[in-house]
Amino acid sequence: MPLAGAFGRMREMRAKCFVLALVLVNTAAPAAAAVPQTNATRSPIRYAVSFPRPETHYMEVTAEVPTSGRSSIEMMMAVWTPGSYLIREYERHVEAVRAAAGERPLTVEKSAKNRWRVQTGGASSVTVSYRVYAHEMSQRTNWVDARFALINGAPTFMTLADSGIRPHEVVLDLPAAWKRSITALPSLPGGEHRYVAADFDTLVDSPILAGNPAVHEFVVGGKPHYLVNEGATETFDGVRAAKDFETIVRAQHRFWGDIPYNRYVAFNVIAEDRGALEHKNSTVLMTAPGATRGRIAYRRWLSVITHEFFHVWNGKRLRPVELGPFDYEREAHTRSLWVVEGLSDYYADLLLHRAGLITRAELLDGLSTALEEVQTTPGRFVQSLEAASFDAWIKFYRPDENSDNSTIDYYSKGKVLGLLLDARIRRVSGGTRSLDDVMRAAYGKFSGVRGFTPAQFREVAEQVAGTSLAGFWTAFISGTQELDYSEAFSVFALRFAPPATTGRAWLGVPIRSDGGRLLVSDVPREATDSATRLHVDDEILAIDDARVTSNNLTSRLSQYEPGGQVSVLVARRDALLRVPVTLGVEPPREFRLQFDAGVSEVQRDRWLQAR
Repeated sequence: MPLAGAFGRMREMRAKCFVLALVLVNTAAPAAAAVPQTNATRSPIRYAVSFPRPETHYMEVTAEVPTSGRSSIEMMMAVWTPGSYLIREYERHVEAVRAAAGERPLTVEKSAKNRWRVQTGGASSVTVSYRVYAHEMSQRTNWVDARFALINGAPTFMTLADSGIRPHEVVLDLPAAWKRSITALPSLPGGEHRYVAADFDTLVDSPILAGNPAVHEFVVGGKPHYLVNEGATETFDGVRAAKDFETIVRAQHRFWGDIPYNRYVAFNVIAEDRGALEHKNSTVLMTAPGATRGRIAYRRWLSVITHEFFHVWNGKRLRPVELGPFDYEREAHTRSLWVVEGLSDYYADLLLHRAGLITRAELLDGLSTALEEVQTTPGRFVQSLEAASFDAWIKFYRPDENSDNSTIDYYSKGKVLGLLLDARIRRVSGGTRSLDDVMRAAYGKFSGVRGFTPAQFREVAEQVAGTSLAGFWTAFISGTQELDYSEAFSVFALRFAPPATTGRAWLGVPIRSDGGRLLVSDVPREATDSATRLHVDDEILAIDDARVTSNNLTSRLSQYEPGGQVSVLVARRDALLRVPVTLGVEPPREFRLQFDAGVSEVQRDRWLQAR
């Protein structure tokens, strides 16, 4: 459809009041920023998005923008997107910004890194057009190629800098080979590929996929749900994944007691990249093609989609007060990301077990991995869980070789704190209450227009527990005291399994694979003097003149005994060096959880099954 035709058909809509009715009908639960009815009659911004040559990775956007009679307007593009706490500078992919009033060109001046000022010449509305380069395959960016387009709101749509709350409409003009578009947004009348968002927050929070995806649909609680697979569908078992996703949805419906949306879309982009990002009524997952083939890989995929779906409640509706309404031009610091992300991680595996999709051993393995990550990170004594949340913008998304020494991961430590807080509440309440009750009570109080402060979340936890949790909070959440597992072990009948060591030789420093290259990840403080001769980012090329790769390092080291001397050939800042290293012993996994022998099924079920 030509862009002019798209706008012409949009003008034929019966009245703005119809758009208002449509928006209100399709808004099932309180949003992060509720839409006051008095403001919903504002004229919408109308976008037309086309892909004239998708193989060039560009999309073209034209926006019809009301001016309210002003002599100039300021257009703004978000510099970050909710759920991914780093300034991304999306405006860097915008080109050829132009404006016109009818056939008359208007002056456009870039007024800030992500803003453009348009001189309206007194026109009641202006047309702003621009191109967006879209070739970054991730959950938070845009991708366009000959096969499909993944459109995220923040890196795509300009809006009025002083827009207030107004509808934002989107019409897609698809290449002939693309047959479908799908999003959680409600549809506009007048044809396919036409959508409306109640406000800019909703537009940013509602990705769109266009192309020819494989779509699996099921209904839970009278609401449609979609698993949208784009990519190597011949290697990914979509039928199995959709069936298990439905099981996950039903388990979380039972947990929370409601379904606060009209439809939910899980976009599953099957590529080599990995990652995921939550949205209010959808999620974007980056999935490896073979994710359904092996049990470990598939268990990870199930955990990721369960975590992201848990955000429908915890993160998108029950949320820290700082996370909505959003200022898309500045950081939104909060001390509660451990609640949003860490507790979602805790419940991801717990609800998977309750849904019957993972075993008890797999549940404990996931907890053990998080626990071991915490206990082997020196930064746990430097940075508190609340500080890690607050500093996500400058530390979590910008790790370096010293990160393990100076920071803690609010995902992994938040997950472990979920276990400890759950145990504390169960113990002090005599087994009558749990963290489940805290989450549901907090959701009932803070899922409306305003979110919770750190103090308010703690208050809810104390109300449920029936006692003060000040000491717990001060030591483990606001402070950096070593975690105490004795209470959780007593309540849940857990213990550490004896450390298991292979006795294999080890270089003494963590190694990562980067595109087939073996690189030194970091040098821990406790590393031996011999190991510290290796530097961060050294590329390991050979051991005793025998070539090593990511595929054969383990087998190569198996030829040596701990304590043996080797010469390691490394590339360091483009220079080749031979570094003498005394091999150590591969560290045992010291923090493996297991149930106490002889524990009763009843005691296990108090934790593992829903109350």
